[in-house]
Amino acid sequence: MIDLIILFWTFLKIGAFTFGGGYAMLPLIQAEVLSHGWMDASSLLDFIAVSESTPGPFAVNIATYAGSVMGGIPGALSATLGVVLPSFIIILIVAKCFERFQNSEIVKGCMSGLKPAVVGLIGSAVISVGQTVFFSDGISPAVFRDTSFYASLFVFLTAAVLAFKKLHPILVICACAALGILLGYAGVLS
Repeated sequence: MIDLIILFWTFLKIGAFTFGGGYAMLPLIQAEVLSHGWMDASSLLDFIAVSESTPGPFAVNIATYAGSVMGGIPGALSATLGVVLPSFIIILIVAKCFERFQNSEIVKGCMSGLKPAVVGLIGSAVISVGQTVFFSDGISPAVFRDTSFYASLFVFLTAAVLAFKKLHPILVICACAALGILLGYAGVLS
């Protein structure tokens, strides 16, 4: 069984050093989980899909799910507490000091500087997850002969079109899950 302190500390670092929510955490989650050898990139992608599809905050879902697989219920509690604790403490401090500093140029500058960093982290997550989905074995001509590449691309494009049509996110998730199940059942997705 995994050392619960290492699991807690790992997710505490993720929670403490990631701004912008769950998607901005993805590069750090990926780096930490893969570097510890807790799972491979394909399993991590499955974790992301399940975490995104279940109710609740993405970061809490993925921490709980990863912790439970790595250490059962104690692992789930350790990882969840680790990822939530920094935000909880920061929000308490911000709530206590907000009125005093809300008009501070330093605070406004800090918030303005964090916005592009968050966009960059989310972009990094998109590229990383996309690489795992579409080019898990690297880019080669063989990838383009595999039907699962085109099936994954079809599901991705369907999700993008539905999202740009302003379809409710729950419907996009359900439609793409159903499409993925059908393609998987047909043997097109592996």
